[in-house]
Amino acid sequence: MKNIFIMAHSMDIGGAEKSLLGILENIDVTQYQVDLFLLRHEGELINYIPDGINLMPPNKYYSLMGIPLKAVIKSGHLKIAYKRIVGKRKANKRIKELDINSDNNIINEYSHKYTVGVLPKISKKKYDLAVSFMSPHYYVAKRINADKKVAWIHTDYSTYKIDVESETAMWDMYDEIMAVSELVKKAFLKTFPSMSGKVNVIENIIPYEYIKRLSAEFSADSEMKNDGSVKLLSIGRFSYPKRFDEVPLLCKRIRENGLNVKWYLIGFGGDEELINSKISESNMGDYVINLGKKDNPYPYIKACDFYIQPSRYEGKSIAVREAQLFSKPVVITNYTTAQAQLKNGYDGIIVPMELTQAADAITDFIRNTNLQQTIIFNTKKSDYVGNEEIKKIYALLE
Repeated sequence: MKNIFIMAHSMDIGGAEKSLLGILENIDVTQYQVDLFLLRHEGELINYIPDGINLMPPNKYYSLMGIPLKAVIKSGHLKIAYKRIVGKRKANKRIKELDINSDNNIINEYSHKYTVGVLPKISKKKYDLAVSFMSPHYYVAKRINADKKVAWIHTDYSTYKIDVESETAMWDMYDEIMAVSELVKKAFLKTFPSMSGKVNVIENIIPYEYIKRLSAEFSADSEMKNDGSVKLLSIGRFSYPKRFDEVPLLCKRIRENGLNVKWYLIGFGGDEELINSKISESNMGDYVINLGKKDNPYPYIKACDFYIQPSRYEGKSIAVREAQLFSKPVVITNYTTAQAQLKNGYDGIIVPMELTQAADAITDFIRNTNLQQTIIFNTKKSDYVGNEEIKKIYALLE
């Protein structure tokens, strides 16, 4: 039996975590022993890890990477605290040298880069395959013994502000790198052309059994009322990439175009206060409804009329695939990797990024019932689960 090690940060409700759950659901545990290691034993999805997957015990040292620095100092782990401080200072210095803004991934990368040297080995076992599922990828590279090591890319690197020199050294430590789409791969290779010989694509695998079970748990009609309005829904972290801060203005424009719509938001994150203030400023409190964090978003997807992903950028949105799984008419903005997300006019539509143009295109789509029916029909005959992708993981062991 082959041994596989997989490392992730947590099992929060996010696209990457759901993709991981899809892998765990589909992997043949009669042929492969899978050890799953989480930096933090947190997140709603942790309860849905399938039988047969070995969830490794929490490691107190690695758990310190997900808590505030003051708490690390208070815990008495001064070496780790010191290395985190060193990493943050060096990251800030590098950010100034590169002259980039605060919206970057350098601090997170440097935190792992400088702490890995004082962290213990994760396991004494030797694995056939070790997977680092979420960046930064230093811990699997340096603290696991395996014949082959693979790192995953979930995001569009053309939108990332990073320290290319530092990350190049990190990626060099892996035998293969897996992108979640061809466009994600292409964007990555534009930044890291030296990696061209080791980057391949494994599409996200949807955790279908998990979704099917949860979608039948309750009805969302009490929160998304059937009051004659057209119900739009968006799901994601409340963060800059998802662009939910502009949903109130998008919704306002659609209503000014004469459509009775309500736009529901599900998620959580640092931009929640900003989003709520934008709803208030635009006087859209009756029409843009923040439902907050939902452990189970699937009854809400079932209840909506249209699923909208208004993002500034994406890797490959799991929420979009889930909406297509429910045969919902899907709208996404024209972010860099949009063409890899759906076939425009076939199983969803792509609208311009500019706010007014996007709102007008959404308006036209809501009015175009023939196009909606075509898209719904096409989603019903398409495979959005991605079960075949698991064979590509098995191939890594050959």
